[in-house]
Amino acid sequence: MKKMLFLSAIIFSFAVVTANAQFGSFLQKAKNKVEKKIINSVDNSNKNKNGSANTGNNESKNNSVGNSNQTQDLMVYRNYDFVPGNKIIFESQLADETVGEIPSQFTLQQGQMEVENDNGENVIRIDKGSGATFTPRMSVPNYLPDQFTVEFDFKDRRYGVADLDILFGDGNNIIRRINFQEQDAVRWTTGTVNYPSGLHIGYNDPMTWHHVAITINKNVGKIYIDQFRVVYVNNLTGKAQSIIFNVWQYYNSFIKNIRIAEGGTNVYKEVTTTSKIITHGILFDVNKATLKPQSMGTINEIYNLLKKDPSLKFEIDGFTDSTGSAQNNLALSQQRADAVKAQLVNMGIDASRLTSKGLGSTKPIDTNATPVGRANNRRVEFIKM
Repeated sequence: MKKMLFLSAIIFSFAVVTANAQFGSFLQKAKNKVEKKIINSVDNSNKNKNGSANTGNNESKNNSVGNSNQTQDLMVYRNYDFVPGNKIIFESQLADETVGEIPSQFTLQQGQMEVENDNGENVIRIDKGSGATFTPRMSVPNYLPDQFTVEFDFKDRRYGVADLDILFGDGNNIIRRINFQEQDAVRWTTGTVNYPSGLHIGYNDPMTWHHVAITINKNVGKIYIDQFRVVYVNNLTGKAQSIIFNVWQYYNSFIKNIRIAEGGTNVYKEVTTTSKIITHGILFDVNKATLKPQSMGTINEIYNLLKKDPSLKFEIDGFTDSTGSAQNNLALSQQRADAVKAQLVNMGIDASRLTSKGLGSTKPIDTNATPVGRANNRRVEFIKM
């Protein structure tokens, strides 16, 4: 595949360190130990990231009993500052897709891709030798605004995050390229910058899903892998209008949870003008009230707002889409609102400043007839009291 044809205004190269392990459980234990050791060094090497207090987990229905693995995951993400856009314009929904078929939400331009069931969950598989170039199937060709975010989960059978391009087009040409490679450097047109030592330990685990998040606001771009912000630039040129995913053919690769959102939420502006903050960045396990670690970006924003203004109080409202019974949705949304409240309390916010309410699917802000509409309806709102 002639990858170099896609090179243009910006080239980012992401690296992973190559390592081998004979036993998956041993590798995971070693990874957890290393992550604990590098948390302090990452804090010091990323001074411009948000800080927050200790975090905890609230998986049980009464949110009083924590799970040690979930607590550690949230702790690792305690400096995460990625916040997704406030209006979802694309979200992959693979649960209802047929295994062995091309996922219907995408247009395959080159290579091969198909839906595969991975531990009970439908994901997209790209086989070694074929690779795949594909785009989200959108109603209009030029759908990206000036400010947007992109998220997805990815794993490569040899390297955790590698052999992958995210291409941004302007309608006629590729104007930007984010390039994930198995090299220990970050490159763009102005030169080369090396990662801090040890930052990518664990990214080469071929059995682990890694979360990638990208935010672009005109000429400013940030890229995250898991809890780390690995690139921050302010010299992007041109206006991106569409996205192409290009997965290379070197190793079997898998991708899921692709989401594109418009804009970004300014919590300070929202709370002073509308007295309500609508968030789509607080995520949970399917049909559970277990917070996903990526939720910490949005939760940190709310935490910092509450710390800045001690007089501020919020009602935390949880919402679902209309899938499932109304009774179950009300119960689940209440548990999720309770989990968000408990997390903020665990971080140091006085419980008397927060209340929680589950409203299920009773107040949709979008249609429940499409995947994007349902994604927008699944949200957490913070109402100023």
